[in-house]
Amino acid sequence: MPELPEVEVVRRGIADHVVGRTITAVTVHDVRSVRRHLPGPADFRHRVEGRTVVGVARRGKYLWMQLDHGDAILCHLGMSGQFLVSEASAPPQRHLRITLALQDGTELRFADQRIFGGMSFSEDGAELPPEIAHIARDPLDPLFDPAEFTARIRKRQTGVKRAILDQTLISGVGNIYADESLWRTPLHYARNTRHLRTREIDALLGHIGDVMREALAQGGTSFDALYVNVNGNSGYFDRSLQAYGQEGRPCQRCGTPIRRDPFMNRSSFWCPHCQPRPRNGRF
Repeated sequence: MPELPEVEVVRRGIADHVVGRTITAVTVHDVRSVRRHLPGPADFRHRVEGRTVVGVARRGKYLWMQLDHGDAILCHLGMSGQFLVSEASAPPQRHLRITLALQDGTELRFADQRIFGGMSFSEDGAELPPEIAHIARDPLDPLFDPAEFTARIRKRQTGVKRAILDQTLISGVGNIYADESLWRTPLHYARNTRHLRTREIDALLGHIGDVMREALAQGGTSFDALYVNVNGNSGYFDRSLQAYGQEGRPCQRCGTPIRRDPFMNRSSFWCPHCQPRPRNGRF
C-alpha cells in the first residue's frame, strides 16, 4: 500500500495539473470506486461536475481535492490506486475506474487494479474532511506535535511497530518505512512502548521523518507498476532500503544477515544484532 511519501508525490502531481481547473464531466466506470460515497455514483457526479479545484491537501495516506465553496473530493489510493493525467484523446488505461474531465481538455484518471481505493464527496470538507478527522497528523506536517506523540505512545502497552502503524497515533507510516525507521534507531519491532526511553522515542521520530523525506526526494518506493506518479513514472527509493525486503542480505551496519518475521499478516525485517529481540517481560 502506498505510504506517506508516495501519496505526497501524487498530491503534488495533482496540484500541479488540476488546481485552478474546473471539472466539466465525471465518468464513473466502476461503481465500486465510489462505494464510500453512500448516495451513489449519480449523486457523486452531480456534486462534482462544474466545480473548480482550488487546492489539494493530504492527511497521512489520504488526500483530497479542495473545491470551491468549501467542499472536497476525498481520495484514497488503497493498494493499487493511480492518478494519471492524460489527454482526452489518449486510450483508457487498464483498470480505469473514474475519469474527471477538465476544462483545458485533459483528464485526471483514477485507475485501480485491486479496487481498494476510491473517491467520495465530502461536504464542507475542504479544510479537513470530517470522515478522516480521527487520523493523526504526520511527521512532515508543520503542526505535528512531537511532545504529544511522546506522551501518547508512552501510555500504550504494545509493540512499538504496532504503535507507529496506528494511524490515530501518527499517520502516514506503513510497513516499509516502519521497518526502515526501526532499523535506523535501532529498535526491535516488538519492544514494548511502555519501556521506551525518551531518547529512543526522540530518535525513532527523527528517523521516521528522515526516511520519509529521503523517500519523497526519490519519488517514493516502487516495487512494481502499481505505484506511479501522475505522469506514470515510478519512484526509486527501493534502491536505498536497508531493512525492508532485505532478508538474508548483510546488515549495512554490522554485516549480520537481515531476518524476516511474520507480522500482522505482513512481514517485519530486522537485524538480530543491531535490533536485539526484547528479553522476557520487556515486550
